[in-house]
Amino acid sequence: MKYYIIAGEASGDLHGSNLMKALYKEDPTADIRFWGGDLMQNVGGVLVKHYRELAFMGFVEVLFHLKTILNNIKFCKKDISDFQPDVLVFIDYPGFNLRIAKWAKEQGIKTHYYISPQIWAWKENRITEIKRDVDKMYVILPFEKDFYEKKHHYPVEFVGHPLIDAIHNHPAKDSIVFRTENQLNDKPIIAILPGSRKQEITKMLSVMLSVVKEFPDYQFVIAGAPSQEFSFYENFITNENIKFVSNKTYDLLSNATAALVTSGTATLETALFKVPEVVCYKGSWISYQIAKRIITLKYISLVNLIMDEEVVTELIQGDCNTKRIREELQQILDTKYRQNLLKKYEELENKLGGIGASEKTAKLIVGDLK
Repeated sequence: MKYYIIAGEASGDLHGSNLMKALYKEDPTADIRFWGGDLMQNVGGVLVKHYRELAFMGFVEVLFHLKTILNNIKFCKKDISDFQPDVLVFIDYPGFNLRIAKWAKEQGIKTHYYISPQIWAWKENRITEIKRDVDKMYVILPFEKDFYEKKHHYPVEFVGHPLIDAIHNHPAKDSIVFRTENQLNDKPIIAILPGSRKQEITKMLSVMLSVVKEFPDYQFVIAGAPSQEFSFYENFITNENIKFVSNKTYDLLSNATAALVTSGTATLETALFKVPEVVCYKGSWISYQIAKRIITLKYISLVNLIMDEEVVTELIQGDCNTKRIREELQQILDTKYRQNLLKKYEELENKLGGIGASEKTAKLIVGDLK
C-alpha cells in the first residue's frame, strides 16, 4: 500500500522515522513518500521536502514567510495527487497539515493524524476541522483522550508516547567514550538544549549561557540541532567551559547531570532521561504578547502539563534571566531536591503508557486500510 507522511519539524522527523519502521514491519511492500528529515530518510522511502524548509515559528515570523508557506501547500497538493496514496498520515504540524487534510478529504483520500495538534492549548475551535477532515486520530498524551472523547465527542486512540520508544531503542553511550569522542573533560555536564530553529536558538542561547562563569566546576554542553551548521553556534562559544556536540542530544542527556531546556518536546525527553531540568522560554515581544492572550494553559512544559503540577520550574519571558536561571540551576544541583524530582519523573513515565506507540499506531493504520 502507498503511504504519504507529512512531518514538519525535528520532533516529527523522529516520531515519523519510528512510525515508518513499524509500517515496514506491518506492510513489507509499503511504498512511502514523505515530508520530514534525515531520520525518516535513513529508514527508506522518498523524501519530498526537508523540514528545514518549513520551520517557521511565532505569529509575526509566519506572516513574513507566508508566500513560502502557501507555495509549499500548493506543491504538496500536487505531489499527493501525482502519488495517489492509500492514506495520508499527518504528524503534528497543524497549521500546514490541517489545510492539507481539508483538501485531501475533498479528494476522497483517507486521512490519519498521528500526534494530535495541541488544540487543548489554543485554537480549540480547530476541533470542527478535525471532526470534518480527519478519519482517524492517534493521541500520545493521556489527557488528550478525555479532551477529545468526553469534551468533544470525537473518538480517538491513545497509543502511548513515542518518545518512550525512541529513548528505549537508543543505545546507551558509555560516558568515557562519549567524552573522548566529543573532546569533553571530566567535569559534570550541564546540557543546554536551545531548540532547533535559528530564531529560538538566537533568543535562548545567550541567556542560557550567561550563568556559565558562576558554575566553574561544570562544563556546559550545547546540543546542536541537526538542521543547523556549527558556524551558527560558534559566536556563542565564548568560554572554555562551553562545549558543543551536534545531533547527539540523546547521548548528551544520558551523560548529563542537569539541563537548561527550551520549552517543547525536549522538556519531556530530558525528564524521560531522568535529568533534572529548568525550562526556559523567551519569544519575540509581539509573539509573546499575542500568545499570552490566547493560550490559557497553566504550564508551558509537557512535563508539568501531563502531571498537572509544577514538577519542573518554568522561566518564561521576563523571568528567563541570568539571576533566575542561576538560582534554579543551583537548586536542581542540590541532592535532596534532585531525589524528589526523580520520583516525580518515575510517575510521569508511568502515566505515558509504556513502550510500543509506533507499533500500535502502525497496526491501526494498516488494519484500517485492510
